[in-house]
Amino acid sequence: MSHFFAYLSRMRLIQRWSLMYNVHEENIQEHSLQVSMIAHILAVVRNEIYGGNVNPDRVAVLAMYHDASEVITGDLPTPIKYFSPEIKKAYHEIEDIANERLFSMLPEAIRKHYKSILFTEDEEKEHWKLVKAADKISAYLKCLEELKQGNQEFSQAKSVIKRSIEEMGLPEVKYFMQTFTPSMRLTLDELD
Repeated sequence: MSHFFAYLSRMRLIQRWSLMYNVHEENIQEHSLQVSMIAHILAVVRNEIYGGNVNPDRVAVLAMYHDASEVITGDLPTPIKYFSPEIKKAYHEIEDIANERLFSMLPEAIRKHYKSILFTEDEEKEHWKLVKAADKISAYLKCLEELKQGNQEFSQAKSVIKRSIEEMGLPEVKYFMQTFTPSMRLTLDELD
């Protein structure tokens, strides 16, 4: 018997943005789906528009599991995670331990398929860059959603996250922000 998916099913119980008032609470399961969709399209844009050579399906799968360790660790808010180099290093070690625990829950016969999903590998650096970019874009879209609902709690986060997205300097990210983000501010009626 494996507890792997029993743990993953708890992703829907882990709330994000715990230090901030939220009009719409977001859990890591729905966040991971959004990050997967964004990461996939970033990879497609990189390949089709900017002549890249990444695997969009692989990027989407990596994104799908990028926060899986949080079913064990919980979601540590970003200001705490990056408060100091020591905390950042310690948290990455905790994430690795949590991923080891999840990995150990898998039946031996299929572990080889999940090792490179749960653990970052150097040869997939470009894939992980896109996952990280998609994660930041997802956070930015959350800020837009909250601001659209009148929640000013997210105004500073929006500015900080937008700046960090721009500093990535990835053309596919700039393309996404210019092409897809403006309509996120619209109402359903305005989308027609």
